[in-house]
Amino acid sequence: MALRPVADDLRTLVVLPTYDEADNVVEVLEAIRRHLPDADVLVVDDGSPDGTADLADKVGERLGGISVIRRTAKRGLGAAYLDGFGRGLAAGYDVLVEMDADLSHDPADLPALVGAVRVVGADLAIGSRYVPGGSIPDWPWTRRMLSRWGNRYAAAVLGLAVNDATSGFRAFRADTLRRIDLSTVGAEGYAFQVELAYRVVRARGRIVEVPIVFRDRVRGTSKMSWRIIGEAMLLVARWGWRDRLRGRLGRALRRP
Repeated sequence: MALRPVADDLRTLVVLPTYDEADNVVEVLEAIRRHLPDADVLVVDDGSPDGTADLADKVGERLGGISVIRRTAKRGLGAAYLDGFGRGLAAGYDVLVEMDADLSHDPADLPALVGAVRVVGADLAIGSRYVPGGSIPDWPWTRRMLSRWGNRYAAAVLGLAVNDATSGFRAFRADTLRRIDLSTVGAEGYAFQVELAYRVVRARGRIVEVPIVFRDRVRGTSKMSWRIIGEAMLLVARWGWRDRLRGRLGRALRRP
């Protein structure tokens, strides 16, 4: 479905990837509209067999400002965001938000995230679990340790001064997304989030971390897997070595 042209007072687009989220999609869309009433929402559905897209369409008919992209196959989270971002940029939105549809990301935090871009001047605002005020109350210590280790690993290898580079709750300035060349992004899951944060840093963008309380989904099935975690670790290592080699080569070429 084509997005409508953007008026001056409707310049934020929330991109919401879905797959089998019929249990959650109505509630999350209603909450987004309640907490961020001037924003539009783009649901990117990967052919959910449970009718998620149909439910989203019905909410859109009732509330307005909600469009649905119906993709015919499950192509992954990163591809869904890239599709949504591309359409949002083409339609002229100024702020693009990404968040999960399973209610682990609280729509009540949206005004703070968007405000960090609009008011504070961030190029990327990250809903962070690992800054003062952020937390993950429902996770066992093993999962919390794995997440913290993953973020510290990415920060160390890539030189990122970011506490929660793997968070999927974030708001981007549209001009910043245009600068970082989304056409060359191919990562998924955790790696997708790390790669975009890394590209913002390399483009000299400003990142602001906004504290959030992250809660595990209550309904539905998690899409996270060890394959996604393994992909993230390998890609982070590859990016780190690539940039170190490029730096060494650049210094060698500049020597008299």
